[in-house]
Amino acid sequence: MPAREVAPRLLSWASDVEQATIDQAARAARLPFVAGHVALMPDAHVGIGATVGSVIPTEGAIIPAAVGVDIGCGMIATETDLVAADLPDSLRALMPLIEQRIPAGVGKGHTALLDGTDGKLADLGTPHTELNPKQTRTVAEQFGTLGSGNHFVEVCLDERDRVWTVLHSGSRGIGNQLASKHITSAKALAKAWFIPLEDPDLAYFVQGTPEFTGYVRDMLWAQRYAMASRQRMAEAANRSLFEIVGRGTVVRTINCHHNFTQQEHHHGRDVWVTRKGAIKAASGDEGVIPGSMGTRSYVVKGKGSAASYNSCSHGAGRRLSRGQARKALSVESLTAAMGDRTWNADKARVLLDEHPEAYKDIDQVMADQADLVEIQHTLRQVFNYKGT
Repeated sequence: MPAREVAPRLLSWASDVEQATIDQAARAARLPFVAGHVALMPDAHVGIGATVGSVIPTEGAIIPAAVGVDIGCGMIATETDLVAADLPDSLRALMPLIEQRIPAGVGKGHTALLDGTDGKLADLGTPHTELNPKQTRTVAEQFGTLGSGNHFVEVCLDERDRVWTVLHSGSRGIGNQLASKHITSAKALAKAWFIPLEDPDLAYFVQGTPEFTGYVRDMLWAQRYAMASRQRMAEAANRSLFEIVGRGTVVRTINCHHNFTQQEHHHGRDVWVTRKGAIKAASGDEGVIPGSMGTRSYVVKGKGSAASYNSCSHGAGRRLSRGQARKALSVESLTAAMGDRTWNADKARVLLDEHPEAYKDIDQVMADQADLVEIQHTLRQVFNYKGT
């Protein structure tokens, strides 16, 4: 659908959006260093400080809370040479392999580091912040682990019955700790300098200051960590799938962030484009847009929309908060929604807040952004492993 102006300097692609979401995004759009308009993606919903599913162009400043606490969170999808007929009648044998090789859960990591972890971490360099011994252990132990919440590993079939693996994860505990440190620092600076903000979480760093430089270095490091961690997990997922099938090779891999900021040139200006729950969709860019568990996901190619700052949605977007979902939805309806898929059904009660009905309609989201991306493949799940 064409974008519409829903508030001054705020364009929205969402046909299903709450007034609270528009109000929150409008507060960001009123910041004096926002260079142009804020773009609301069709999956937009209320976040902390900045709206999830928003694209914010800034000149001379960055808002750490707009990037969020899971810096570099994103998707990786692998197309294989397998087809549906190659899969066994049941994928139950895959679950214990995935659980062993891709640990999930808050704070969980490997009891022993994966082979080659030290070398892969060395390739990432070091963040600006000097890590203490506990944080250094966290970096190593959580590298290649999934996390919890809406992070997942899936096996999917596309419209040709080609087999894909799809994975969602970010920078884990260390990304959260680095982000939280900088968000706290930005708030303290705003308070010390009596900077008026409609929301304290919109506190920012000014380009050219030590705080800005330190944040950018930490952020870029966390993005590299998240991307490398996803690649490690994708390799583990593919290896596990190929083991139970007896063969298989990787055809291509798409690895993209949806919580990040970077310098880009738009509308004649050099700006920092912060995508909070949005992916880069410049002309030809490939991306992965997941629905909820029990629905579809999409592999897309960007159309390079200038109005969206070359962006598109990162998923379906929440309709219900986690608390609302746990109160309103049932284990029975979640089980029914998952149908004959292989999933960690023994964790159904814990996963209730990930119920498909807690999310917006992914097909409507895709229809809303037909001018932003072209759908290359539609993926349907046959296996779902969700972090708990």
